[in-house]
Amino acid sequence: MSSSTRIAVVAWLFTAVYYFFQYMLRSAPAVMMPELSDAFGVSTLGVSAIVGMFYYGYSPFSLIAGIAIDRWGPKRVVPLGAACVGIGALLFATGNVAAANVGRFMQGAGGVFALVGAIAIASRSFPLSLAATLIGATQMFGMAGGWAGQSLVGPMISGGLAWNTFWMGAGILGLALGAILLWILPSQTIASEEGWLKKALTGLGTVFKNPQSLLCGGIAGLLFIPTTIFDMIWGVRYLQDAHGMDYGSAVMRSSMVPLGWIIGCPLLGMVSDRIGRRKPVIIGGAVVLLLCLLWILYGPVNVLPPYVIGLLAGIASGAAMLPYTVIKEANRPEYAGTATGVVNFLNFTFSALLGPVFGWILQKVSGGAEQMALEHYQTSFVPMVFGVAVAIGLTFLLKETGPAAGRTTPIIKQDIKEPT
Repeated sequence: MSSSTRIAVVAWLFTAVYYFFQYMLRSAPAVMMPELSDAFGVSTLGVSAIVGMFYYGYSPFSLIAGIAIDRWGPKRVVPLGAACVGIGALLFATGNVAAANVGRFMQGAGGVFALVGAIAIASRSFPLSLAATLIGATQMFGMAGGWAGQSLVGPMISGGLAWNTFWMGAGILGLALGAILLWILPSQTIASEEGWLKKALTGLGTVFKNPQSLLCGGIAGLLFIPTTIFDMIWGVRYLQDAHGMDYGSAVMRSSMVPLGWIIGCPLLGMVSDRIGRRKPVIIGGAVVLLLCLLWILYGPVNVLPPYVIGLLAGIASGAAMLPYTVIKEANRPEYAGTATGVVNFLNFTFSALLGPVFGWILQKVSGGAEQMALEHYQTSFVPMVFGVAVAIGLTFLLKETGPAAGRTTPIIKQDIKEPT
């Protein structure tokens, strides 16, 4: 292994660890909803609204992250993102509603630089034949953090750790991680270039005008919702309310979904690279996810072993990362960071906009009851199932970009000239 390759591996690995960290903070509120409700003096729905501010930062800053990394490189922007996550965690720990809202927004805005940075490093430093595998491995780190935020943080909270102590510790860790990334990421020579902003906006327009980009964002967004909204916000509460599970059992079962992602992301990425096609793997994973969601909402509880359905749903959800590969293959190579930012923006715009909608529906159908029944959750979250079905339909409209399709140039119908 050459020296440059070793440096790239270390840079990607530490950025992936940062992604693990921000994903842990993203999912951790699910295991402390009662504590947060008491601390902030709001209902569970109010807590979900505060927690959901994460996506209002994550979604728009996806575009900024893509442009910034394409322009200045990971070293100049990724450490700032980690520091932003740390400051956001400290604000969340204050217990003040306004500060917590700002803190969750900052966690999302800073957290997006982890995924975009890791994918940019992987795309620029490793062969294209490894693209789907490395992107899947990056998401594996993220979902490992999602799993840790539930299965590890949950027992800590139930064992007596104060919720704000956890967030203060996370804030300090975020600042330290920013300093480590600043030290470890390799420098990148930035050429002085007039009109770079115009060029960046042109690249953004190029990616957005490509219909394949919009399809990738829609497919990823619809396949992510079962995890980002249903499992990571309402999963533990659903299992307690609808099926009468104790807190510990609910946390462990809910954590099986991100644990499944840890397996599914690299596995489906490797399968896609192996067969040289993206669409069959996306469709296959989405079909399995659809069946799992129907079972979770409408199936009997004790027929299958306790953790099978959640784990299988998470593995199948790994298909949601393949549109991240497709959008890079469907656009110009010099817009790799921008393309990742665009699909991330479109993806998590779904979570940002629909998270409060699902919460509002749940409150309306339950009449604001303190403990909601199974039928309340079924009525509220069945649109999520239809969303996965729509994602399957949209995948048939995608043009195959895998190596087996024999495509050597990006799928861009319009001719766009570079600015002079």
